[in-house]
Amino acid sequence: MAARVDHAVTSGTFSLDGGTFEVDNNVWVVGDDTECVVIDAPHSVEDILAVVGERTVTAIVCTHAHDDHVRVAPDLAERTGAPIWLHPDDEPLWELTQASHRWDDNLADGQEITVAGTTLQVLHTPGHAPGGVCLYAPELGCVFTGDTLFNGGPGATGRSFSDLPTLEASIRAKLFALPEETVVHTGHGEDTTIGAEAENLGR
Repeated sequence: MAARVDHAVTSGTFSLDGGTFEVDNNVWVVGDDTECVVIDAPHSVEDILAVVGERTVTAIVCTHAHDDHVRVAPDLAERTGAPIWLHPDDEPLWELTQASHRWDDNLADGQEITVAGTTLQVLHTPGHAPGGVCLYAPELGCVFTGDTLFNGGPGATGRSFSDLPTLEASIRAKLFALPEETVVHTGHGEDTTIGAEAENLGR
C-alpha cells in the first residue's frame, strides 16, 4: 500500500525567553497501514497516538527543538519504542525542555529516511532555530516545514537562537529549489505551496 499523510491538530503552550503563549500545532504522520514516521511531538501523546493507530512508529523526527514541537517526544518514544531524531545544532534548545533526556539519533542535511517505501529527504534550514530541518517527500509531492515556512511567509525570528537573514537564505536555497507545486505542510496553520510562498517572499 502506498504511503499517505495523516494529520491532526493538538493544542498547548510554547515557552521561550520568559514568555508563554497558547498555540495549536500540526501533527503529521507519514506511512501506510503498517508503519509510519511521526513528525514532531508537541503537546499530547494521546492525540498523536490517535493518528498513529495500530501502526509501528519507526521514528519520531523533530523539525526543531522548541518546546511546542518536542515536549512529549520522550514519552512518545517510551510508548512506541521509536527513536527520536533531531539535528544536533538544536541541542541548546532541546536542553531547555528535555535536560534529562537526550535524543537518539542526529539528523543531517541530505539524509534520507525511508518509511512505507517513501523517502523523506532532510533539508537543514537554520534560521528559526539553529537545527531547523524540513522533510521533503518527492513521491508525495509535499514538504514538511515545521516553523521554517508558513502560509504567508517565514517563521518567527524574534527570540533567542533565531535570525531572519539566515532563515530567508535557508528558504531560498533549500525550499524554493523544490517544484512550485510542492505542497507545504507547516508546523502551525494551513497548508500552502512552494510557488505561492516564493511569490510572497520573492525568489
